[in-house]
Amino acid sequence: MKKLINEPGAVVDEMLDGMVAAHPELRRLDGTNVLVRGDAPVGGKVAVVSGGGSGHEPTHAGYLGEGMLDGAAAGEVFTSPTADQLNEMIQATDAGEGVLCVVKNYEGDVMNFDTAAEMAGMEGVDVEQVVVNDDVAVEDSLYTSGRRGVAGTIFVHKCAGAKAAAGGDLAEVTAVAEKVVDNVRTMGMALTSCVTPEKGEPTFDLGEDEIELGIGIHGEPGVERTGTMTADEVADTLLDAVLDDLEVESGEEIVTIVNGMGGTPLSELYILQRRVTERLDAEGIDVHDAWVGDYMTSLDMMGCSVTVCRVDDELKELLDAPAETPGLTVRE
Repeated sequence: MKKLINEPGAVVDEMLDGMVAAHPELRRLDGTNVLVRGDAPVGGKVAVVSGGGSGHEPTHAGYLGEGMLDGAAAGEVFTSPTADQLNEMIQATDAGEGVLCVVKNYEGDVMNFDTAAEMAGMEGVDVEQVVVNDDVAVEDSLYTSGRRGVAGTIFVHKCAGAKAAAGGDLAEVTAVAEKVVDNVRTMGMALTSCVTPEKGEPTFDLGEDEIELGIGIHGEPGVERTGTMTADEVADTLLDAVLDDLEVESGEEIVTIVNGMGGTPLSELYILQRRVTERLDAEGIDVHDAWVGDYMTSLDMMGCSVTVCRVDDELKELLDAPAETPGLTVRE
């Protein structure tokens, strides 16, 4: 498999250097795979941080900046950052108002964030955590106890970051993050496997006439391997599972993400969005906003996910609030 890399073991290190070169408003903590806002710690504000394995770009460091994250720790590809690096991130971003850690529900991430929070707490940092588990496809996967955390995490970053930027205290920022977690669901699918730099070949085999429904962002198995489907059939399958789990009713208001897995053309994502919009209109569900693009990927996997978040006035205001990051910009 061809990749634009130098050495497989240098991918994360060189990627982070490249991000800082392209975005000098970010800085890298010496001797770590942690990026923070260049002005961190930001005085008078709760810090919101996240992290996880690399390979999901623009997640996580792509959401560093005003209105979103203050710090992001990058593990090796599909591997959790270490507790020591997470602790350094927490301490580097704390301005005395406390730190909220947004954690995707993978066993390594949860364990290492727990340890880091304990370490930072012993140094006097007030730390809270929320665990995102928005994937409706499977429970207790290869990496997870319970449901996986996937693209709905971006809405948690956005709302918590906006609440912190508006001056919310740690309890208020945490409550907003938990509110999003309670109201967001996602399901994904794959047309192809991804190829990790170390392995250099597909992580699983899919036939030319097969797709995988409910796939995870590390290539974990989904709920069904089936024959190829049209874009409308894929959109219906993913949307039905998400709406059923979230129990969205006619007249309610939502925000959606049609997310690419890294190798899917934007044109195809818009075809999916067309069907999602048709279905929601037909069911009388109001769409406050619709995001389309690569928000949480799986390297070069061809596939997509559909995310639905039930919103009220508070969450709409936070999602619409300004943000300035490499991966997401929202203007007033």
